[in-house]
Amino acid sequence: MFDIDTIVRENIKRLKPYSSSRDEFNGEAKIFLDANENSFGSPLNDRYNRYPDPHQTKLKEAISKVKKIDSTNIFLGNGSDECIDLLFRCFCEPGKDNVIISPPTYGMYEVSASINNVEVKKVLIDENFQPDLAGIKNVIDKNTKIIWLCSPNNPTGNSINKDVVKKLMAEFNGLVVIDEAYIDFSSQPSFLNELNGYSNLVVLQTFSKAWGLAALRLGIAFASPAIIQFLNKIKPPYNISGATQQLALEAISNSYVVKNMVNEIVEQRKNLAEWLKTLSIVESVYPSDANFLLVKTKNAMKVYQHLLLNGIVVRDRSNVILCNNCLRITVGTTEENNFLTQTLLNYSNEQ
Repeated sequence: MFDIDTIVRENIKRLKPYSSSRDEFNGEAKIFLDANENSFGSPLNDRYNRYPDPHQTKLKEAISKVKKIDSTNIFLGNGSDECIDLLFRCFCEPGKDNVIISPPTYGMYEVSASINNVEVKKVLIDENFQPDLAGIKNVIDKNTKIIWLCSPNNPTGNSINKDVVKKLMAEFNGLVVIDEAYIDFSSQPSFLNELNGYSNLVVLQTFSKAWGLAALRLGIAFASPAIIQFLNKIKPPYNISGATQQLALEAISNSYVVKNMVNEIVEQRKNLAEWLKTLSIVESVYPSDANFLLVKTKNAMKVYQHLLLNGIVVRDRSNVILCNNCLRITVGTTEENNFLTQTLLNYSNEQ
């Protein structure tokens, strides 16, 4: 049975969080002289001379309505990378604890572990790009605090088997973190639906992909109120800027635009995948639930360089385990995809 008190670091339990001016006063006032802000304004406008809401109350309420998840289950980070880092800081004792990842996957799990001096145990995904349940169970020990999984996975693009994850969550006395950065492009249901059934589940999502707000740096962690309370305890007091909060609220009020964009991206993904399979230089186009395709080619480095020479930047993933000679190609606009396909066709014909 999962018990959060057994995995939170002792110093975090004892920590008295920083109390900001906006923590100590919540409401309306005529004059604010409590936070040492510039009372004369700013070069921009009077909106930005004041510290933002440290709890992002309005934004969480808006996200709560969109996701149909109570706001007490929501933590907002300066990008999902901050959520990842704070989970390490909160639950992993440096030099003692360990986490499990399943390569190939998002690289920041391992980078953040290294920054926090936490051992990483690697269990490769199988030939179907699914987590190796037996392999993961085999390396779990008393100091394993977090299992990191990405669905749809980056760079492979596939969604992971929900039954495998449920077995892990049911048997593991630690956190199981599912990174759903690309979930909006998938027909598979989100793991948000499992939050009430598993108190050790953390689901990460982001405004960077489907919402098209990568420049704002806004990530979301969904979890039990107990986990959220610990993340709030250790976060910087004003980790989400006022500008980010305001712009995200505006975006949510126009969420129909996101739905239309996602539908177009999914259609373009299908068309691009079908076309790529016709090229002689392409050996495989892997199924994708994300806004990108993993494409195995003949001599990926040469293809990559040819695209660069024509002003097209893709991601060469050949140096990633299980992705030999693979390029990761983001689904672009119709015009971008047409230029990409014509450039690849020219290269293929030359070969």
